[in-house]
Amino acid sequence: MKNMDNKYNKNKLKTINASYPQGSLNITIIHGQSHKGSTYHIARMLAEKLEGDITEFFLPKDFSSFCVGCTFCFAMSETLCPHYEKLKPLTEALDRADVIILASPVYVFHVTGAMKAFLDHYGYRWMVHRPEEKMFRKQAVCISTAVGAGMKSTNKDMADSMFFWGIAKTYRYGTAVAEVSWDRVSARKKTRIDKKTTALARKIKKRGGQVKPSVKTKVFFNMMRLAMEKGWNEVDAAYWREKGWTGKVRPWK
Repeated sequence: MKNMDNKYNKNKLKTINASYPQGSLNITIIHGQSHKGSTYHIARMLAEKLEGDITEFFLPKDFSSFCVGCTFCFAMSETLCPHYEKLKPLTEALDRADVIILASPVYVFHVTGAMKAFLDHYGYRWMVHRPEEKMFRKQAVCISTAVGAGMKSTNKDMADSMFFWGIAKTYRYGTAVAEVSWDRVSARKKTRIDKKTTALARKIKKRGGQVKPSVKTKVFFNMMRLAMEKGWNEVDAAYWREKGWTGKVRPWK
């Protein structure tokens, strides 16, 4: 199959997008490394099938700082994080997005160090602290590749943050490409990837604007609500009260 890097069965793509206005979705991709290997190409393949506005960042090129454990984000404000300004463009892109794609190759059965360092900076946004209400209406995709194995645990690393951020629907796609270079991945394998990303794009578009959190997310949210009512970190509790979440208001409504 020729030119699979850039051509993903255009007839199928046109069918998927026929009922969706071009550019109707806002997509943010966070790449867990800076070189453009198999994981990059699959993430781009999916994003392009969604036919939206794509914003992408490459780690560690676009953000390389490690959390220093100062706890300012928990105890006082995330704006006091020493890396707040450097992280701000990525945070704003995540908040704008309808679909978040986190893409990481497998490094010793887990995400890259750069992806882990990036996600560490959002601990304050977990539901146990101060989740961003926009997240409860978003979809996300965790993508990982390896020569052989480790995709499940790598996707879990990313999906854990997606759950605790409150993301309404998270998909996981991991695949063994049996090569270290995208150029050498077999045409047969690329065809399977093409079909999988086509089906995934269809699901995401079908649920666009209608997705709501799972029962599991709602149960965990309510557990945190009770904790905030009984007394917790006062900065977090004040945030929940201001949002109305300790009462009847919910971020997914």
